[in-house]
Amino acid sequence: MKKYFLAALGVLASATPALAHHPLAGQPMETFAQGLLSGIGHPLLGFDHLFFVIAIGVAALYTGYARLAPAAYIGAMLVGCLMMSFGIGLPFKEVIIGLSLLTVGIVVLSGRALSVAPAIALFAIFGLFHGSAFGDSIAAQEASVGAPVLFGYLIGLGVLQYGIALASGYLVVKVWKATAAQAVEARIAGAAVAGMGAFLTLENIEGMVFGALL
Repeated sequence: MKKYFLAALGVLASATPALAHHPLAGQPMETFAQGLLSGIGHPLLGFDHLFFVIAIGVAALYTGYARLAPAAYIGAMLVGCLMMSFGIGLPFKEVIIGLSLLTVGIVVLSGRALSVAPAIALFAIFGLFHGSAFGDSIAAQEASVGAPVLFGYLIGLGVLQYGIALASGYLVVKVWKATAAQAVEARIAGAAVAGMGAFLTLENIEGMVFGALL
């Protein structure tokens, strides 16, 4: 148990906002390949998105629908990204993203399995906001982004995150042997994600409070 806790702390310590969420170092996306690379890189460089997808993979495992439940997140995430690419953004997305980690992390930490319908609804709602945040990169370039770039970006986002979710569930069962939601290893993973969500949520609230005072 101790080694899993230390591993989780190590991951948290190594993840920092300085990664900037962008594999192209802020350079514009002009080709399908660049869009694909950016779509693949964003979830890996953005630790908030990465931790959330990992938590989804673990939580989905115990619904009995380890492949279907994460697909609800992927579909909604792509819709949110498309909406933002056309200038239709969602409000308070960073706040909701922080709360998404806190919520799903607590679910996994609780050791209680969600039934598939609530899981799909929860993943889809949060997926819209994660997708809207991903769409910021496209919206920033406005008309310069062509269909090939957008198509590549969406493919990269969808395939990479779905693969991470499935891999997370697979590793929890095959490596940790955590076949039940009550397993200590799974709950430690939930604690790590919930901790990250709590940190982000407090940071967002602090920013809003100071912003209102200035």
